[in-house]
Amino acid sequence: MKTAHLDDMKKGWFVGNFVPTLYKTNACEVAVKSYQKGDREAKHYHKIATEITVIIEGSVRMFDTVYSAGDIVVVEPGDVTGFEALTDAVNAVVKLPGANNDKYIVEEE
Repeated sequence: MKTAHLDDMKKGWFVGNFVPTLYKTNACEVAVKSYQKGDREAKHYHKIATEITVIIEGSVRMFDTVYSAGDIVVVEPGDVTGFEALTDAVNAVVKLPGANNDKYIVEEE
């Protein structure tokens, strides 16, 4: 048996090829991520991975669209999106496969 605390994981990622992790694998990555209102992630895309985000609490903006609790957003390879927490928010994220170094930042114009 293993136990851990989410606060000790790398940005909420607890399954994947990270240190620390509860289950080391390149097959997928799983996280629970907490954001404060105004937190942002730069526009980016993945060449290999599909990223599935479930909004658990709060409201966020992705693809210039507002999503709230219960919404599920599938970001496929090549899709470009940024992220903004419009309120305090909690998301569950699954990335398939767990492709390390597969995040490409897009320059803001």
